[in-house]
Amino acid sequence: MGIRDERKAATLRGIRAAALDLLEEQGFDAVTAGRIARRVGISERTIFRYVPSLEAAMLPAEGEFSQAIMACEIPSGADGAGVLRVLLGACREILLHEVGGNEFRRVSRLMAVEPRLLLVATRQEQELVAAVTEYLVGRGLLPRMEALLVGETLATAWRVTWQCFGAEERAGRPADPLELFDRVVASLAALVGEPSE
Repeated sequence: MGIRDERKAATLRGIRAAALDLLEEQGFDAVTAGRIARRVGISERTIFRYVPSLEAAMLPAEGEFSQAIMACEIPSGADGAGVLRVLLGACREILLHEVGGNEFRRVSRLMAVEPRLLLVATRQEQELVAAVTEYLVGRGLLPRMEALLVGETLATAWRVTWQCFGAEERAGRPADPLELFDRVVASLAALVGEPSE
């Protein structure tokens, strides 16, 4: 990574950190472009070169989540289950990266006390489901219904992992988000296993 790329990455981290700091310190309404810009030492317009919206600054992993899903190498001829397995693997990798950055815990705590942040996450989830569906249909990988089910399943696995993690954190119990994600995926598999005759 060159000096310019390092500066860009540092500015993006600064924008995200400032948004979360403001959210923690003063609440949802305090997260404005002006306040973020002052904390980071950049212009308000510069913020939107790094993030598409203030909501994206508050929930940093969501945009990366969508990009990583779209970048997955899906083997040709994969059926819906195969596509879902590949995309769930990508979700796990994103989670691993996010937990390493420690924003997962911070955002999870904030969602528990700031209901509007949960609404932002829900809206972003809907956008993700739509994007995944269109991507899978557009590439001819799956018919629309299966593609929609894959998108909804990804969003559900992600959301339930966050919810379980938040519940454990609030209860003061140590929790490993990766282990929770693996349990969510295993539970999904058990729930939709072959019906008995």
